[in-house]
Amino acid sequence: MMSNKSLIYIAGPTAIGKTKISIELAKKLNTEIISCDSRQFYKELKIGTAPPTQEELSEVKHHFIQNKSINEIYTVGDFEKEAINKINALFNSYDKLIMVGGSGLYADAIMFGLDKFPKIPKEIRDQVNLFYKTHGLTALQELLLEKDPKYYTRIDKNNHVRLIRALEVCISSGKPYSSFIGKIKSNRKFISKMAIIELPREKLYEQINKRVDLMVNVGLEKEVKNLFSYRHYPALNTVGYKELFPFFEGKIKFEDAISEIKKNTRRYAKRQITWLKKYENALYFKNSTPITEIYNLLVK
Repeated sequence: MMSNKSLIYIAGPTAIGKTKISIELAKKLNTEIISCDSRQFYKELKIGTAPPTQEELSEVKHHFIQNKSINEIYTVGDFEKEAINKINALFNSYDKLIMVGGSGLYADAIMFGLDKFPKIPKEIRDQVNLFYKTHGLTALQELLLEKDPKYYTRIDKNNHVRLIRALEVCISSGKPYSSFIGKIKSNRKFISKMAIIELPREKLYEQINKRVDLMVNVGLEKEVKNLFSYRHYPALNTVGYKELFPFFEGKIKFEDAISEIKKNTRRYAKRQITWLKKYENALYFKNSTPITEIYNLLVK
């Protein structure tokens, strides 16, 4: 184990200021940044995912920012392999690296490895997908509650992809999806440290609303319109994009679509905060904490 090597994860809900803090800390450490934001991988999503600006990217070397296309199938397992290879290579030059991003599952994949799930037979996959197409989201939710009430309390119940995945495992294995979580994982050759950035909820929601307004001002509508024909792609099932598709279909007003983006972003932030509560050894910082204080507590 490279016990002298550390991966410092800057975590927190969307719009809280993780990018700024991670860049300041990386500059102080003279190191590079690994992004674990699962939507900032896609080069076509330049506005709605709020990736670092070109100026920010020029300050510190970033990895896994706009390096994939929405036309590619890219899973958390793919990311784990690529990111671990990159991290191990970078540790030949650095003792410390920064990781930043709001996609908790992707961060966990790097720090701890992925849970091992059984292979899903094609007929089971087809069966669950047909069930969803025939009966809808509510039926998926009810079936998962029946099959795995424990995982039902943790899952994003409006994310049909995750509901389907959990049900595939339940049905094919005959066991609850939750029974496969937290088992044997990968041994990492580095130490992971974690800083969670906090902000009072009202202030966070205010920042979310301002950021959505900024996205609109710099061309979100045009970006989403250009991606309309790809709206069924998994990468486009993303807050900031999926809410505008009904507008382009003539189903809702533009102002209502923007209100939905703000509301869904606030909900997403709330889920992120809930996810982060499970990390017992994390250090918590206000987003206004001086970078020297974060550095002293995380690094020294």
